Amino acid sequence: MASSALRAPLSLRVLTKGFIIFWLILAAFPFIWTLWGSFKVELDFFSIADWTNALTGANTERTHGSPFTGAGYEGAWVQEEFWRSVINTFIVCFFVVCTSLTIGTLGGYALSRSGYRYTFWLLITALIFRAMPPITLVSGYLLPFFEWNVWGILPTTIIVLVAINQPFTLWMLHSFFQNIPKELDESAKVDGCTQFQAFRLVIVPVMWPGVITTGLFSFLLAYNDFAVTSMLLSESNRTMVPEIAAFLGTTQTEGNVMFAVAAVVSATAPLFILVMFFQRQIVSGLTAGAVKG
Repeated sequence: MASSALRAPLSLRVLTKGFIIFWLILAAFPFIWTLWGSFKVELDFFSIADWTNALTGANTERTHGSPFTGAGYEGAWVQEEFWRSVINTFIVCFFVVCTSLTIGTLGGYALSRSGYRYTFWLLITALIFRAMPPITLVSGYLLPFFEWNVWGILPTTIIVLVAINQPFTLWMLHSFFQNIPKELDESAKVDGCTQFQAFRLVIVPVMWPGVITTGLFSFLLAYNDFAVTSMLLSESNRTMVPEIAAFLGTTQTEGNVMFAVAAVVSATAPLFILVMFFQRQIVSGLTAGAVKG
């Protein structure tokens, strides 16, 4: 009886579900449209004369004998060797995430358990540093990098990305650690653990969803970065985002838009897989601070 009384009216449920479906279609449309267009030729996907060509693929069928073609993917992956940029991207992301999480977990745990007053000011300083535009920081690195002959390589870019993203991971992990009762540390020490053993064996397993969430955000910051990677990497060491921008061409060089469209789809697909794989840990990590420990 009580559940029936609290049940929402039919009109409200229909309106809510209709809005959710409409929102999902609206949110997914850009990617679906890009995915669809990646199998067309430029004259169809960017048709000015008739926008329906993007749906029917008239010029694509005239050119390739079919309304769909993989010429964009072949050109990007085989002709322009986009796979090199994919490998470079995952190398950069792997080391950025591993380094950021190692420093962030140790630093965040230490700051959350510290009783000194300077802890607050350290976090504020880190926040100010993270709020600065990355382009202003990178410009200061260029001169010494050129002098030391370390410009254009992946390790240099990894170090800079870690330096830029570290305040973010430090703040997030510090917040997660603060929600874990200090009594857990004390109980572990009573059982004979050292401070580091208590951190490794007791605290980290408890806040593992927070570590995964922070790691995912750190991965996305490195994965989607353009300003740092475009300025610090040479043409042969480009990651995906600068390489996609290069496909579009410049005022001096002619690009291929369909190569860029196919590369965008290729770069976006792994993100969907990653989020779907870690969705439970992400939700647990994002809601961890909602309940006081």
